[in-house]
Amino acid sequence: MINIGIHTFFTSLNDLERIIRCPGRFKFEEHNVAAHSWKVSQYAMFFATLEERAGNNIDWKSLYEKTINHDFAEVFIGDIKTPVKHASVELKQMLSHVEEKMMEKFIIEEIPEDLQDIFFERMKEGKDGTIEGRLLEFADKLDQFYESFAELKRGNTDKEFVHMYQVALSKLLLINLPTSVQYFRNEILADAVAEKTIIDIAKLTENILKQHTD
Repeated sequence: MINIGIHTFFTSLNDLERIIRCPGRFKFEEHNVAAHSWKVSQYAMFFATLEERAGNNIDWKSLYEKTINHDFAEVFIGDIKTPVKHASVELKQMLSHVEEKMMEKFIIEEIPEDLQDIFFERMKEGKDGTIEGRLLEFADKLDQFYESFAELKRGNTDKEFVHMYQVALSKLLLINLPTSVQYFRNEILADAVAEKTIIDIAKLTENILKQHTD
């Protein structure tokens, strides 16, 4: 098989700009996967700074590799709606398996052979038990929180965004990053619910927080 080289990898990055998140729903603001990955890296950088200041060791190289690459596999299968992806454990595992195999095939065919081991490591599932993996999960859910918040704020009452907001907020509060969770809850969330919104996000948020009282 002829190895095309890194050129195909670079051109495939353009495809991520054309993959729209949460497809098939009315949205006031469209978001693509490329922009999502960049935002996730920014969120992770901020909260990793807080965690480091609190005394935790951060592998910054690992953190950046995990965040900027975490959704690259969507270039193969697109953005699958969260309710579909999480409809069952079996379906989620099957989708993960498909992504993994397609990524392996892509690396073997398109990445120079002497760099393939590095790319296999960089492109593997980044959400794991390390603090960098937990920061990736936190940042990923934070972007889901902000995307759904923006829609609800402007009056989009599509139940998908209400559900997305509830799920993102609930999961953020449960991630094992006490410093980041406390900052999000006390600072960011307080500012968010204080904004003027068309629907009562403050009440929706309060109901979720009641389920996660210390």
